[in-house]
Amino acid sequence: MPCLNVSTNVNLDGVDTSAVLADASKTVATIIGKPEAYVMVVLKGSVPMAFGGTQEPAAYGELVSIGGLNPDVNKKLSAGIASILESKLSIPKGRFYLKFYDSKVSRPHFLLIVHPWVFIKTIQSCSHCIFAVC
Repeated sequence: MPCLNVSTNVNLDGVDTSAVLADASKTVATIIGKPEAYVMVVLKGSVPMAFGGTQEPAAYGELVSIGGLNPDVNKKLSAGIASILESKLSIPKGRFYLKFYDSKVSRPHFLLIVHPWVFIKTIQSCSHCIFAVC
């Protein structure tokens, strides 16, 4: 269940954000090798941001995935997402950072956030979880 969260200083008014989200979702699913049905993409615009001392168009992203990440995959993901940002938002490829988190399956609290209705029994009996369901 990969989640890509991208923030940019570009104003998204008038931008076809649906196309950006669709392209990013397909790119992440294809490169990581996971079903697109489990991919989430979040895009935030007009975020105050400086890169290299200027406020020219730039972006910062974080990608979390339970497995599927490695240096080769990360390189392909960086290139793929940078291409989308350049073509759709006019953000030069050199003005984008992408941070990767490979979350291990053994971290149940991550799964609880995504599907709490499946793990309610786990939450109630888990002494080390910091999340609760009301």
